[in-house]
Amino acid sequence: MSGQRPEDPGQSPPRCLYDAIIEGNAPSAKALTQQALDAGADPQTLLSDAMIPAMDEVGRRFEANEYFVPELLIAARAMKGGLELLRPLLAQSGAQPAGKVVIGTVRGDLHDIGKNLVAAMLEGGGFEVVDLGVDVEPDKFVQGIREHEADVLALSALLTTTMPGMKSTIEALKGAGLREGVKVIIGGAPITQRYADEIGADGFSDNASGAVRLVRSLVAA
Repeated sequence: MSGQRPEDPGQSPPRCLYDAIIEGNAPSAKALTQQALDAGADPQTLLSDAMIPAMDEVGRRFEANEYFVPELLIAARAMKGGLELLRPLLAQSGAQPAGKVVIGTVRGDLHDIGKNLVAAMLEGGGFEVVDLGVDVEPDKFVQGIREHEADVLALSALLTTTMPGMKSTIEALKGAGLREGVKVIIGGAPITQRYADEIGADGFSDNASGAVRLVRSLVAA
């Protein structure tokens, strides 16, 4: 995955940044972001015109079997390098994220690759993401939702033995009086739409790009 050089002629900074992210060139993506900012580019424009469309295209390629998990991870790393430069400037300008998502792997489960990929794709989609990590107890999810006033809670599990932690977390949200104020999505290798319906989740996705679309639809609704 070779990237565009920052000095490539004939392309605008957003287009060069778009290409660098798609091609997974993290040094180029960060350099292009800094160059654009130094030239007076608007941080929100870089996010909305380059980063978000690039990660959407990465997701499309994944679903079309043109990209696979390694390519998604490399593209996400490139995006995050540029986003690190934008994030403080966006905060200073008062720009609002597309929504706020708390994410984590449920109690008893230490797997994080899928969770990390979803978190990166959500960040690339313009969402503020609070990652609580792995082996997260239901009460810690409740605390995270309350503290960060999140719009969406994303729960991950890779083992059938840890799937009940998703139901326990939803029950904990109900017990804390927070369930009506937050949408809950679930995902992971053993998870199905049927299980999401059984435990009262608001949605399910079996891949990262689908999770971004799902979160967008839930926040919009």
